[in-house]
Amino acid sequence: MQTKLDEAVPTPPIVDIRDLSVHFDLGGSVLARLFGRETGTVKAIDGVNLTLRKGEVVGLVGESGSGKSTLGRALLGLVPATRGSIHFDGGDITARSKRELREMRRKVQMVFQDPNAALNPAMIVEQAVGDPLRIHGMTSSADRREKVVDALERVGLSPVELFMTKYPRDLSGGQKQRVVLARAIIMGPRLLVADEPISMLDMSVRAKILQLMLDLKDQLELTYVYITHDLATAKFFCDRIAIMYLGRIVELGETEKIFTDPKHPYTKALLAAIPDPDPSRSRTAVQLKGEIPDAAEPPRGCAFHPRCPAAFEDCGWEPRDLVAMIEAHWLQSGISDFDRERREIANFEDLAIQPRREATLKPASSASAADLRALLDEARVEDPDARFWKGVESVEETRGGVQVTFTEGTDPALRRSDGVEVACHLY
Repeated sequence: MQTKLDEAVPTPPIVDIRDLSVHFDLGGSVLARLFGRETGTVKAIDGVNLTLRKGEVVGLVGESGSGKSTLGRALLGLVPATRGSIHFDGGDITARSKRELREMRRKVQMVFQDPNAALNPAMIVEQAVGDPLRIHGMTSSADRREKVVDALERVGLSPVELFMTKYPRDLSGGQKQRVVLARAIIMGPRLLVADEPISMLDMSVRAKILQLMLDLKDQLELTYVYITHDLATAKFFCDRIAIMYLGRIVELGETEKIFTDPKHPYTKALLAAIPDPDPSRSRTAVQLKGEIPDAAEPPRGCAFHPRCPAAFEDCGWEPRDLVAMIEAHWLQSGISDFDRERREIANFEDLAIQPRREATLKPASSASAADLRALLDEARVEDPDARFWKGVESVEETRGGVQVTFTEGTDPALRRSDGVEVACHLY
C-alpha cells in the first residue's frame, strides 16, 4: 500500500507557518488583575516554523502538553496567535477577520478526537453531516441531501438509507468517526487537521479508519495534519513527522529517517517506548527523568535538558536543577540526615522560582556556609557522573551562603543534520 508522498514530483506548499507563538495569560487573583500585576503566561506554542506541501501527511507527535492540539487549532483560527503568521490560500490566517475565517473554513476542516463529543446527540446523521452546507448558505434541502449521500458513501456508510435517520447513540464508535469524516469533507476542503482521530476507537477499527483517510486523501487531493502521541500509527500514516516538546518542534524529517536514525534524545526515548513484538530483539531503554515541565515556567536554555540523558554544559542549567539534585541526594539519605540538612537551608523553596544563572544557598541561623558546602560536596561524591555537575561552572562560599554558578546555556534552534532538522546542542 502506497502511503507516502511521491518525492519525484515537486509539490507547492499549501501552508507556511513562520515563527508562530500562541501564549495564554494565566488568570491570577482578582487583586492581581486589578493592580495590573503579572500573572504569568503559558507558552503553548513558542516559535514554530513548518511548511506543508500539497497532498502530504505531516504528523505532530509528542506527549500531552507539547502543544500539538493548540497548533492544530491555530491552523483553523480557533485560537489567536500571539506572534507569527500562518499563510494559507493566499493570506495570513492570523490576520483574518471572523467573517474571513468562516469563509476560510470551507477549505480547512478538523476531525476531533472523540466522535461522541463532536456529534450533536439531538441531530440525526443527515442533519449532522449536512449542517455545514446550511451554515454556508445552501438553502435547498434536496441539494444538501444529495451532498450528504455522496459524503456518506465516500466514508463507507452504505447503503446510506440505513444511516441517514440514525442518531449518534445508534452508531458504533467507528461509524461515528466515519460520520465525523463525512461532515469534514462535505465542503470540499483542501486541508484536514486530524486530532487523535483513532485514539478513542477499538483496536479492531483503527487501521480501517486510517486506510479510509488515506483513500480520501487520494480521491479528494487532501493534505493532512495528523496529531497523535502514537508513533506506531504515525509511521504507517505520515510522510513527515514533527516531534514536539513544550510548544516547539525539536525534530522534523521524513518518517523513514525519523524511525531509522532519530537524532534528538527525546525522539529516541519516544521510539524506545514502542513495544517490539519480537522477543529475540533487544532494545536499549532510554530513561527520561520527571515529567514534561510547566509551560508557564519553561526551563532555561534547552527546555528538554532537565529530563535529557545526554545533557551537558551548553544546555542551560538553573536553580531548579540544583533543587532536583539536592532532593535526589536526600532520597539516598537517612531520615535524620535529611531532617538536619533540610533545616540548614533557609531558602530552599525560593530556589525553584529563580530562572537565573546563579543560585545562592543561604544558611539558616543554626548552620553556616561551610555546612552547605559540605552538603553539596557529599552529594557530588555520591554521584560524580550526574549530568547536573556538567552544568556547574563554580561553587563558592560567600557572605550570603554558597553560590552555585551555572554555565551559560543557550536555546538550540532547528538545524539541518543528515537529512532532518533537529534542535539539539549535540548537532
